[in-house]
Amino acid sequence: MVKLRWMGRRRLLKSVDAGRVKEAIVGAERRTSGEIRVAVSSVFWGDVYKAAGRAFDRLEMHRTRDHNGVLVFVVPMRRRFVVLGDSGIHAKVGQSFWDHVVESMAGRFRTGDFTEGLVHGIATIGEELSKHFPYEAATDKNELPDDVDFDP
Repeated sequence: MVKLRWMGRRRLLKSVDAGRVKEAIVGAERRTSGEIRVAVSSVFWGDVYKAAGRAFDRLEMHRTRDHNGVLVFVVPMRRRFVVLGDSGIHAKVGQSFWDHVVESMAGRFRTGDFTEGLVHGIATIGEELSKHFPYEAATDKNELPDDVDFDP
């Protein structure tokens, strides 16, 4: 998790090209059996990690066949985001990979380029997923939606 200086949710939503983020997810998932989701959360009280865990459960990220789902959870009003990988991918890449993804995304977020930060993070995650969970045309199916989830 990284604390960022950035705008409120409404301005963030206006500055993020959700279509481009979805295209990045679709493109990344063409190379892997893994699943990637992006969720943008409204204001809430409590721990951001716990909220990310609840979103992970709500979005059924844990239901992937190989436990290789990854969630990018963004909380604009709290100026935080978290990248969570399910047990299958976390066992392959370890914490240092997630730290690298977070730092590379945070750098782009700090400059105000939120779409590029998300697209870059998704591409990095997709590349790593493809190494450990390659796409298998005969058996792969899109297990989770690719749309950005905007929590009410």
